[in-house]
Amino acid sequence: MKTMKIYSLILSLVTVGMFSCQDALMEMNVNPNEADPETANPNLVLSTVLTEAGKTIVNLGYQDIAGVMQHTQKDGWAGGHNLYDWNRNNSWAGYYAILRNNQYVYQRAVELDQELHQGVTLVMKSLMFGLIADLWGDAPYSRALQGAEGTPEGTFPIFDSQEDIYRGVIEDLERANQLLSRPKTEYNSTIEGPDVYYNGDPSKWRKMANSLKLRYYMRVSAKLPDFAKQGIETILANPEQYPIINSPGDDATMGFAGISNDTSWPQNTRYDASQSNYRRIKMCETLVEAMRAKNDPRLGVWANRVQIPLVVDGDLPPGTDRIENNRRLLSPDILEERNININDISQNEDYVGIPPGIPGPQVYNMSPDANQASFNPHVSWVNDIYREANGPLLRARIISASEVNFILAEAALNGWSVGNTAEAYYNEAIKASFTTWGLADHYPAYMQEELVVFDGTLRQLIEQKWIASWTAAAEAWFDFRRTGYPELKAGPFAIRSVLPVRYYYMIDERNLNAANTEAAMARLEQTSHSEVDGQNSAWSKPWVIQGTGKPW
Repeated sequence: MKTMKIYSLILSLVTVGMFSCQDALMEMNVNPNEADPETANPNLVLSTVLTEAGKTIVNLGYQDIAGVMQHTQKDGWAGGHNLYDWNRNNSWAGYYAILRNNQYVYQRAVELDQELHQGVTLVMKSLMFGLIADLWGDAPYSRALQGAEGTPEGTFPIFDSQEDIYRGVIEDLERANQLLSRPKTEYNSTIEGPDVYYNGDPSKWRKMANSLKLRYYMRVSAKLPDFAKQGIETILANPEQYPIINSPGDDATMGFAGISNDTSWPQNTRYDASQSNYRRIKMCETLVEAMRAKNDPRLGVWANRVQIPLVVDGDLPPGTDRIENNRRLLSPDILEERNININDISQNEDYVGIPPGIPGPQVYNMSPDANQASFNPHVSWVNDIYREANGPLLRARIISASEVNFILAEAALNGWSVGNTAEAYYNEAIKASFTTWGLADHYPAYMQEELVVFDGTLRQLIEQKWIASWTAAAEAWFDFRRTGYPELKAGPFAIRSVLPVRYYYMIDERNLNAANTEAAMARLEQTSHSEVDGQNSAWSKPWVIQGTGKPW
């Protein structure tokens, strides 16, 4: 009996010890360095929202969309950039990740009654959902970001129409305009620390909100002309209620810290010892020649002069191929031996761009580099500033005074009441761009160029807007879709004979949310250029350009 009591006591102690250890382990499993989502300061997440959004936008405008819009070409690993070979798998996962974080900040701001944070997150929500609609068309919107609820509607969300997303974006920007209408000192919170766009200035965020409204009203103007006209005229008629970005000092931009590859300008050489990513990006002939024809000084800020120009001289002895005085001298027979037509090379002594979508871009213009090492000395590389991790001109450009003035110039050209003439806004748009790139002193002379003086055409206006969209080429792509300008032609080796007009829906979404993805695909307008890869083609037209006959 005594022995049994001892065993019982030991068993009890062991049992108590087991449960005590389990409780201790549960407490130890809580990360003391992790913020509690229920109590965290929303600023801890807001900084991530802003920086990730900025990086997303610059990666669009300086990478493959810069190739589509023929600002740049790559002379190595060029399929996605030069040829639009996107493998039917353009992922929006990163966009929705930003939106999930943004939603958390918004919800915490509501709980804490922080109207400044609410206004800023509504602007960011509009920016990111607007981009998703721009790039893909119909997409999860009203039921998006509800996956944590575990409902079928949240796990497999419907795709809202592109039109409904644009309308929702404009409504949210109107709410943001109201929330951001007070002086900074009247808010019960601050965002100075995490705000890498405006250092916590609500008045500038308000201008950004209303400027984005202008962007999206113009985006839908071909399909909803009365809606767009009324929206833009309302903003311009009430400058106190609807302030907008009208000077470069108010531009929505983001600089780079440059302390790691993740916080630096993309394709910089500080964190790429081989410099291969920087070296692959070259200027495109389309942009170079458009700017050379206008004596545009911005070209010298964005591009390096060709290192060794070509000179083909019929007076040279046959067989001449030598470098002299930093020029490569060639006799015509050298070209004949290589089956190269003289019209297929460039003898520009200043800037040489690679033509879009050509075979063998790495050997264009008699390059001695046939191994995609990208050392071609006979074409223009992007300027040396783009080797750096950061710098005063290296900024993600989200929306600018230049863009806003081009929008208003187009509105005036449409005959809408926007307070000034199309020519006046056109001139201001170019002036803002020159100021942005440190060339304000060159602006008066440039405006005297014959091809720059305003001729009253949408063609000229959008071409200048396309030039000014350097490193922000996505906006130029969206303008091209709805206007057909500039009149870009796909290169001979591009996978279609015309430029694409949207991103493919990603394969994972088609597999996991099949019914809703298929319904969205069915609403796309199939074209003669999309038949090869079916309804989900980058050449199938989304709602915003259906029935417009644009861009092709």
